[in-house]
Amino acid sequence: MRFLKIALLIGAIALSACTSITDLKEDMSERLFGRESNETPSDLNDIKTTVPVKVLWNAHLGESYDNDFTAVTENGFVYAASANGEIVKLTVADGKQVWRINTGERLSGGVGLGENLLFLGTAKGYVLAYDFSGKLLWKSKVSSQVLSAPKVDFNVLVVRCEDSRIYGLNVADGSRKWVYERATPTLTLRSSAGVALDGGAAYAGFAGGKLIALRVEDGKVIWEVSVAQPKGATEIERIADITSLPVVDGSLVYAVAYQGKVAAVDRATGRVAWSRDISSYTGLSAEGAKVFVSHAVSSIYALDYSTGKTFWRQGDLKQRRISAPLPIGNLIAVGDVEGYLHFLNREDGSFVARIQTDDAAAIMPQMLAVGSSIIIAQDRKGGIYAISIK
Repeated sequence: MRFLKIALLIGAIALSACTSITDLKEDMSERLFGRESNETPSDLNDIKTTVPVKVLWNAHLGESYDNDFTAVTENGFVYAASANGEIVKLTVADGKQVWRINTGERLSGGVGLGENLLFLGTAKGYVLAYDFSGKLLWKSKVSSQVLSAPKVDFNVLVVRCEDSRIYGLNVADGSRKWVYERATPTLTLRSSAGVALDGGAAYAGFAGGKLIALRVEDGKVIWEVSVAQPKGATEIERIADITSLPVVDGSLVYAVAYQGKVAAVDRATGRVAWSRDISSYTGLSAEGAKVFVSHAVSSIYALDYSTGKTFWRQGDLKQRRISAPLPIGNLIAVGDVEGYLHFLNREDGSFVARIQTDDAAAIMPQMLAVGSSIIIAQDRKGGIYAISIK
């Protein structure tokens, strides 16, 4: 596989005389590491269903193409968006459409929620703010396309761009308060990692396995730490990027790098409390003294939150390009490349249920839990599904 990747890289460079370096980097990262993997998903084994699950309702927007979208909920409503510029408001209970608008923009990141507003990013580097009735309130320009959902904390809207710049914008009007920027390696993975906000701090992972904490108030660096060290003789082998969202849980923040490690970092000091050699592209979650990680080859790990010790590993979804794990009640849910949602017992990792969506399309990296009995999942063909768990 290593030699195949190197050969593909050389071939791509030879064929790209008329394309840009940016296009080449994005193409390589998608084909070699992302959702365009050439590896065949494993066949699914039969399981014994012990927890009833069903599709409560579904709705459809436009396709996402190569962008990641995550729905949000507020006061019994679901807000979702698609790459073709649509935003929709649905009721959580039955999926009834309240309104649907078209922004007139190619959307590339969203939906963010805060201060009774919805926030979305565009492919041309704009941030859009809408109220809950679907009215556009302001539009603000940033340096490049926004690949993740903007986040709000302490009345500051934090927006991450494709060029690794992070902006702090005024929630009221979109005016710029601060900007953080850093140099990036020549070859990086395109991702929708975004930022995690908590307690006045913004946490973001970068290429080369770096995790930083910024003050939301002014964008000043609190600390920076290496979650993973690039290794290898080639640029491809040395990729060790944090391509997923960091997760804050208590006094620790967790992050995982592709071709790198999963690590727990002390929020106050930036000291690495523990780390494990586990690679992930789509990410992790933390709840109930456990950290759940989706491995790059689609195994699922349950780790002890304070030591990183393995409680269990589920390896029967090999190469199915699974989403980040979603804790919900006593279960862990993951979606896969063929539109299946798999439900695991969170105590031992055994399968308890499985369901496939109508589109049979890849589930987005981040799903959403509504209470302890409903999951909202969006797929790459534009399907939005509410899955009920009994």
